[in-house]
Amino acid sequence: MFVHDDLQQRWWNLEAKLVERFGKKPDLETILFLIGIQEFGQIKEQFTKEQKQDLMHVAICQLLTPSGFYELESTDEEGWPHFRQLKQMPDMNPIAQENFLKDHVLLYFDQNGI
Repeated sequence: MFVHDDLQQRWWNLEAKLVERFGKKPDLETILFLIGIQEFGQIKEQFTKEQKQDLMHVAICQLLTPSGFYELESTDEEGWPHFRQLKQMPDMNPIAQENFLKDHVLLYFDQNGI
């Protein structure tokens, strides 16, 4: 239980920093979208619904790369990164899956000095 409590506290600390930066508390999907934009490296006035989904996919792949689930395979002519899946995700219930992603988000922010 202590590990979960530590994760929750670290998550609240990140949320507080993001509220300070953006003026409102983002949910996990919004954070994934922001990471996707960061990794894509291009800021556009607007993204299509499909592009927003692609950005969140890029974020998840990037987040799980340090744990050996994905590796960057290439970047296409438009600048979109493409990943290769190296191993299957473990079976997890929705809460465990969310905590798994949150832990990787926190690692990403730590590694990138954000």
